[in-house]
Amino acid sequence: MTTATAHTQRWRKALMRTTRRVSLLPNYRRSGRVVRATGMVIEVVGLQVAVGSACRIELPGADGRLGESAHHAEAEVVGFSGDKLFLMPLEEISGLMPGARVSPLVDGAGHSARRFPVGEELLGRVLDGNGNPLDDREGIDEVPRATLHTAPLNPLSRAPIDTPIDVGIRAINALLSVGKGQRMGLFAGSGVGKSVLLGMMARYTQADVIVVGLIGERGREVQDFIDNILGPEGRRRSVVVAAPADTSPLQRLQGAAYATRLAEGFRDSGRNVLLIMDSLTRYAMAQREIALAIGEPPATKGYPPSVFAKLPGLVERAGNAERGGGSITAFYTVLTEGDDQQDPIADSARAILDGHIVLSRSLAEAGHYPAIDIEASISRAMNAVATDEQINRARTFKQLFSRYQRNRDLISVGAYSPGHDPRLDEAVNLFPELERFLQQRIDERATLEASRQALANVVGG
Repeated sequence: MTTATAHTQRWRKALMRTTRRVSLLPNYRRSGRVVRATGMVIEVVGLQVAVGSACRIELPGADGRLGESAHHAEAEVVGFSGDKLFLMPLEEISGLMPGARVSPLVDGAGHSARRFPVGEELLGRVLDGNGNPLDDREGIDEVPRATLHTAPLNPLSRAPIDTPIDVGIRAINALLSVGKGQRMGLFAGSGVGKSVLLGMMARYTQADVIVVGLIGERGREVQDFIDNILGPEGRRRSVVVAAPADTSPLQRLQGAAYATRLAEGFRDSGRNVLLIMDSLTRYAMAQREIALAIGEPPATKGYPPSVFAKLPGLVERAGNAERGGGSITAFYTVLTEGDDQQDPIADSARAILDGHIVLSRSLAEAGHYPAIDIEASISRAMNAVATDEQINRARTFKQLFSRYQRNRDLISVGAYSPGHDPRLDEAVNLFPELERFLQQRIDERATLEASRQALANVVGG
């Protein structure tokens, strides 16, 4: 085949692909116009599209005119009232004018054109809430794409949580054992070491793939988490989705849904996935911003009802697939304002998760790391993944630790005298070992077997 013939064939194939794409386009284009913009919400009339659909808003170009120099901004329909649609842009826009044209983003079949990159090619990459790369590596135009929505799994078809997973943290492995497919909450105020603890789990957990969703965090923390906490080893088998605090609330919501969608894709291919979401509270706050902006009335401490409907919808997507399939073991951080464990988001999250790990500010201030409040923490799946011996030892450990803590004031002022309470005497004698057991260096890995053996060495029997 001559060079000219091969060149002609390439052009012919390219022309056929273009013709096929053009043939899928509708014969006409629907559009509406902007009639009001207040705060984050843009009101549009003359357009009928479903809630959740993506739209494109026409903005003037650098010369201040529409037409050839115009550019566009993406927005999503978040509600409607009568013939008015409420749109929220995915990023801050400037130059919006009254009467600006708004058109739906649809494909040839009339479906939303928004597709997000998924699959193996994303391992090691850092993406934003729209699926665009934030790192300085090659583009991802050729990566397969999918929508964020997936059909919910039948709860009766899910595999049970019956296999322990090694997270590399001694206190969790031994006293709060986690199973594959479990969803745990990490409850903490600001500055008590939750991000560092998550980074240790990301490096040490025995999982095929790690998906990290950094939702609503400071931009500096995103870089710090990737470089210093996740590290090169963790990053190689990870996908990081970052929607920092300076992004729109819609993009923060989308970032959490996108991270979960990535984890679902790996799970459906038979992988065991570790999903880390930091934080679930910022996700709830983003939904609150959107709901209040479109007029939904506040309910519990300023949170509209839709917030408490969104949380289980996100969390329930994690977990085990059908028997013999993959799994998503998820850790969600929950910020407790003022260390208040009865915060409405914390209380709601505790009800829908399979356990919670509480970090204590007083322990963190005393240099105790990780600052896990072992008395306030629980794993609801531990009985299904741990042996009877480990469960009994963990119960003994907690009883001794709790007995000492309840009498700490008496002991510290010298009012305690041994011989009156044998159980308290045992707790006082063992407390230094109990405290050492709960502490762990950041660069130290405690395997599941080593954690169980260490527990047996401390409490025996």
